[in-house]
Amino acid sequence: MPLSAYDLTGRTAFVTGAASGIGRASAVLLARAGAHVHCADRDEEGLAGTGELIAEQGGTARLHLLDVTDRAALTSAVAAAGPLHVMAAVAGVMHSSTVLETRDEDLDRVFAVNFKGVLHACQAAARAMIDAQIRGSLVTMASGAVDAANAGLLCYSAAKAAVVQLTKTLATELGPYGIRVNAVAPGWIRTPMTDRHSAELQQRIEETMVRVSPLGRVGEPEDVAHAVLHLASDASSFTTGQILRPNGGVTMPW
Repeated sequence: MPLSAYDLTGRTAFVTGAASGIGRASAVLLARAGAHVHCADRDEEGLAGTGELIAEQGGTARLHLLDVTDRAALTSAVAAAGPLHVMAAVAGVMHSSTVLETRDEDLDRVFAVNFKGVLHACQAAARAMIDAQIRGSLVTMASGAVDAANAGLLCYSAAKAAVVQLTKTLATELGPYGIRVNAVAPGWIRTPMTDRHSAELQQRIEETMVRVSPLGRVGEPEDVAHAVLHLASDASSFTTGQILRPNGGVTMPW
């Protein structure tokens, strides 16, 4: 059956940022596809909620309370997951400041989560896959911000651009091991991360994003989760080093 390519039964997946938004939606969908999912996040309450959702839908999960900036804790959790088939490095933070107002500590904090957190997750997962001779899949989380010049998003955009380069470099280096590496670059998605403004401003932003999208709507976490599942599964077995853009057509790079 064609849809069997999306079946992850018997496989193990690890998802960072799993307590909410895209991370939660990805963890739940991977579990629905049959994977045993290791969910990592620093938000204990949100993480527990994700575990409950997975259990309610008949899936299995293990929860890891950790911050992705803690490399030792992240590496230990990945090792504890056993033979790993999928890594979805979703955890991220948002920061807004103009270039002239950006402080070193702002840049350091965003890069620690949005780039180093992804790098360290991929390093740990790739080493585990190589040791176990598993032809797995690494899925990184970039952003539509890499395709635009958004005022006030230097730290975020630069870190996500670094994730894109990491993805392409890793795809080249890990290809000989049969390990695929791809990125998802979402557009504006309705998540706790984007819901950070006053109600009035939030409504104006959503209306703007609806207006500029050819599809006439904003994205939901599940829209991105399906892209993660595609890249995690055998349905994308001949895809590596690519950037998948569930962005409603807001940007259409060559």
